[in-house]
Amino acid sequence: MNNALKGAHVLVTRPEHQADNLCQLIEQQGGVAVRFPALEIVGLDAASMATNPLPKLSNFQWLIFTSANAVNFALKAKGGKIGSFQAAQIAAIGKATAAELHSVGLEVILAPENGYDSEALLAMPQLQDVNNQAILIIRGQGGREQLALTLRRRGANVEYWEVYRRIMPDVDCSRLIGLLEQGLLDVIIITSGEALQNLVVMLGKNYKGNLTIIPLVVVSDRIRQLAAELGFKLIAVTERPSDTAILDTAIAIINGRDK
Repeated sequence: MNNALKGAHVLVTRPEHQADNLCQLIEQQGGVAVRFPALEIVGLDAASMATNPLPKLSNFQWLIFTSANAVNFALKAKGGKIGSFQAAQIAAIGKATAAELHSVGLEVILAPENGYDSEALLAMPQLQDVNNQAILIIRGQGGREQLALTLRRRGANVEYWEVYRRIMPDVDCSRLIGLLEQGLLDVIIITSGEALQNLVVMLGKNYKGNLTIIPLVVVSDRIRQLAAELGFKLIAVTERPSDTAILDTAIAIINGRDK
């Protein structure tokens, strides 16, 4: 085991089912991974799915999956059957989403080589001229609107299929509060704006001052802006949203290279 993190306590706020790899990397580098899921991803209930049924896929030229969660919950909603997804060309936002699609046997026609958000996908040549094309965006409830708005401005007919929702978890905060009170939390990792907002709410106003002085690692400039608005003082943006890039940024902070 290496000791690049020098025993630092690193708060991992990812949903519980998505935290293992990052926590293992932190521990392999001599850190203490503090698991505190500030976001939970759940499937929609029967009533929600009934009012949000899967549109007929043969009507679409493009299916755009916005996240690995969108892939997993879409397949669950279809009972694990993937054949009919092959009726249209498939696009993915981010390499993790593309990898998830590949893992379940779906061919990804379009995914950004550089960039990991809606803007990166929208910049690709294949989505510049989409006039009169039908596009289905598969996502969670309440996601960003930028992708659909831009495609509609370009003349596309865009629909959503929402397959999961994000909720604030019911978790025990006592360990985290103890670390905050003792000044033993060294870095906070945030991979979603909603998780950051939840974290502040879950700990309450009495601990916001303790929280906002801790260095924050985020994966996009959009989250950086939100963090600054919430009062965080030290915010570092990773070069990529991958676990290794997140780890490298945390190590840089601990070793004083990222001021």
